[in-house]
Amino acid sequence: MTTVATGVTLSERAATHIKNFLAKRGSGVGLKLGVRTSGCSGMAYKLEFADVADPEDLTFECHGVTVFIDPKSLSYLEGTELDFVREGLNEGFKFNNPNVKSECGCGESFNV
Repeated sequence: MTTVATGVTLSERAATHIKNFLAKRGSGVGLKLGVRTSGCSGMAYKLEFADVADPEDLTFECHGVTVFIDPKSLSYLEGTELDFVREGLNEGFKFNNPNVKSECGCGESFNV
C-alpha cells in the first residue's frame, strides 16, 4: 500500500457522509474508488466501502477518511473531487473529474 499526497480529494460533505455511513455500518477502513469498462461512453466509476486495505492500492487521507485507489484507475481519476450533493429529492456522490472529455446522456459513463 502506497500513500500519495494528491490524486482524488473529497469535499467535506462527502467525507462527513462516508464517516457517518461507516459508523452506522460498524465496519470498514475507508472508501475504495476505481473505474471499469462499461456504458455507452466507455468507462464507469466504481465506489465501494473497503473492509480491508489491498496492499497494491494507493491510499491517501482527506478530511479524516482513508481513500483507496487501484493503480490502474489513478490515471483516469487524477485530480477528481468526490462530492456528496442533494439536488431536489435526489442525493448521492458526484465525481468532478477534470479528465472527462465526454459523458453519456444518462451520466452513468464517461470517456477520457
